[in-house]
Amino acid sequence: MFNAVIGLRLKQQLALTPRLQQSVKLLQLSALDCVQELHQAMALNPFLEEITDTAEDTAGPESSAEDVERDFDYSEVRSASGRGDDLPDWTEWTAAPASLRDSLNEQLLLLGLGERDYALGRLIVDALDEDGFLRQPLEKLLGDDAAVPPGELQTALRIVQTLEPSGIAARDLAECLSLQLQALDASLPGHALATQIARDKLALMAARDYAPLRSHLGCTQRELEAAFELIRGLDPRPGSRVGTFEPHAIIPDVLVRREKKRWVVSINAAIYPRIRVNQHYAQCLRRARAPDSAPLAQHLQEARWLVRNLEQRFLTIQRVAEAVVARQRNFFEYGDLAMRPLTLREIAQELDLHESTVSRATSHKYMATPRGVISLKRFFSRQLATASGGSCSATAIRALMREFIAAEDRSRPLSDVQLTALLTDRGVKVARRTVTKYRRAMQLPAVEARGA
Repeated sequence: MFNAVIGLRLKQQLALTPRLQQSVKLLQLSALDCVQELHQAMALNPFLEEITDTAEDTAGPESSAEDVERDFDYSEVRSASGRGDDLPDWTEWTAAPASLRDSLNEQLLLLGLGERDYALGRLIVDALDEDGFLRQPLEKLLGDDAAVPPGELQTALRIVQTLEPSGIAARDLAECLSLQLQALDASLPGHALATQIARDKLALMAARDYAPLRSHLGCTQRELEAAFELIRGLDPRPGSRVGTFEPHAIIPDVLVRREKKRWVVSINAAIYPRIRVNQHYAQCLRRARAPDSAPLAQHLQEARWLVRNLEQRFLTIQRVAEAVVARQRNFFEYGDLAMRPLTLREIAQELDLHESTVSRATSHKYMATPRGVISLKRFFSRQLATASGGSCSATAIRALMREFIAAEDRSRPLSDVQLTALLTDRGVKVARRTVTKYRRAMQLPAVEARGA
């Protein structure tokens, strides 16, 4: 028999107010999404209006000082952003549509191949179908007149297969999946089994014939399921998603320029509509005091919140960007090699902000600098120790590796072990597997594919 009991219990709970929820939402939006959010708000809220040059003051001459709302018209931010003729039009930075062949040919150019290797690579790229597969035999690509040793074509094929997306230029599904597995971390659960299945056991996997698979591979059911999970996450048509590329604009939130001997940071406010609360409508609502005006009062309150939260968004991004530029001054002076390690916590402690606030202020945000348009997240990189007891950023290590590979002898390219040794000679303590991970992240081919 259960007895019903009524009791009181005290409980403390933190809750975000509607205004704070709106502030958090605005801060984490990208510049383009924020502009769309503002236009949508103006379309739905009758108390919001855009400031134009012909309508700077709509409150009227009889409005008292206490009736005028404190609105943010961006006048200071727009003047600070520097709209002179020496700055380019930031709206022109739009990613252009690219086909699979365009993407692969651009990657081939970045590898710095010799003229012959580049020509053979282009030949293989042109022979790929829309899914990224090489359906023709290698010997049929050149025709009967060309005299190219088969070994050179094989080398060119291996070079193309190191390009992105992984699995490109495969001659069948097994090779496509095997190439994608090679690009994954070998320490993942089931990686070795997945590689064996992809090579010659795909038919058994498709038939769900698990008992013979376990017998051939000598594994347990759990290990087999882990391998299946890896294979199911691969793309059997790696070239198809490149062809469906959708262009998108990259609009910087922050502009950085050099003035004399210092770096000046300003918000790119020129892209935002200048909004404010319509004071005429607000005064009419105050005078009416109708019993059914509650919905309009709610709209007025939301309009005030939006204007003030937008100002807070600009101020937060400005403070975070200035702190980042101050910490990474050497990067702007000397490039990637001078990038220092930096964490979100350092910026949060310096500005007396929460770490999550700094994360939102840097997510999907870009900075226009003399060195190009850079994501704010790029300035935050992990710290690696040096032999002298100091620290070095992962970005600087990648720049060093790129220099080593660019200066290597094509007849004797540097392996990952040799790159690790060169970094050690420079005083950077880094493991060989870390060098391999960084090389793959930079889309640089392995030593076998870089040989002359």
